[in-house]
Amino acid sequence: MSTLKLKDGTEIFYKDQGEGPVLMFHHGWPLSSDDWDAQVIFFLQRGYRVISHDRRGHGRSSQNIYNHTIEQYASDAAELVEFLDLKDVVHIGHSTGGGEVIRYVNKYANGRAKKAVLISAVPPVMVKSESNPDGVPIEVFDNIRDQTLNNRNQFYFDLTFPFYGYNREGANVKEGIQRNWWRQGLMGGIVAHYDGIKAFSETDFTEDLKAVDIPVLVMHGEDDQIVPIENSAIKSAKLLKNGKLITYPGFPHGMPTTEHETINKDLLEFIEG
Repeated sequence: MSTLKLKDGTEIFYKDQGEGPVLMFHHGWPLSSDDWDAQVIFFLQRGYRVISHDRRGHGRSSQNIYNHTIEQYASDAAELVEFLDLKDVVHIGHSTGGGEVIRYVNKYANGRAKKAVLISAVPPVMVKSESNPDGVPIEVFDNIRDQTLNNRNQFYFDLTFPFYGYNREGANVKEGIQRNWWRQGLMGGIVAHYDGIKAFSETDFTEDLKAVDIPVLVMHGEDDQIVPIENSAIKSAKLLKNGKLITYPGFPHGMPTTEHETINKDLLEFIEG
C-alpha cells in the first residue's frame, strides 16, 4: 500500500507491481485503480511492470476538495512518474483517464512516454457547443451533477446499467460487477466527483491530440452509452498524427471489464507491436 505526497500536500495512492516494460493505467470517473484489475493481472502474468493510481479525491487517495481539473490530474500523474523514475512508459486511460493520458503525454511526459492508449475516452470534447454541435447537451451533465449531489448512493448503482450495457436486451447482468463499481465510486470524495464532471465533460483536448506524435491506440465500443463514439473516438483518431482506431460492435463503455479478453488481446498486440 504505497502513497506519494504531492507538492501541494495531496496524497496519491498507487500500486507498483511486477518487473519489466512499464505500463501505467489511468482510471475513469468516479472509480479507482481497482477498475483495472482484469488488465493488471493479465500484464503481470506476461512480464510487465504495472503502475496504477487512484486520482486525487478518488479511491484511497486524499479527499482533496481543490484543483479537480484535467490539467491537475495530468500534473499529478507526472509527479508520480518522476518519483518512480519511469521511462519508456505506455500510458493507458479509460474514459476520463483517457483525457488525463493525452494531456499528460502532450504537456508533461518530457520524453518518458513510449505509447498511449485511449479506451472509451472523452476526447476531443464531450459537451455540445457552437463549435461542437453534435456533442452531448450540457443538461445531461447538469443532471449528473444533480444526481451526484443529491442521490449519489442510488445513482452510482443505477449508472452501472448503461455503463456496462446491462440495460440492453439479452445482457448478461453480473451484480458483482455492478457492486464493485458502486464500491469504488463511494470510496471517493463527493466534492472531487462533483467537480470532476466539469473536468471530463468540458475540457477540450483537440490541441493535445494534434500535438502528440507517439503512437496512440484509440479503442471504443460502438454501443457506448456514456461517451458516444461518433463524438469521441472517431474524431480523436482523425486528429492524431500517429493514431490507430479499433471499434467494437455492441461493446459498452465498461468494456475493459465486460470484454476484457478481447481488450487485453488488442492492448498486448499494440504494446508489443
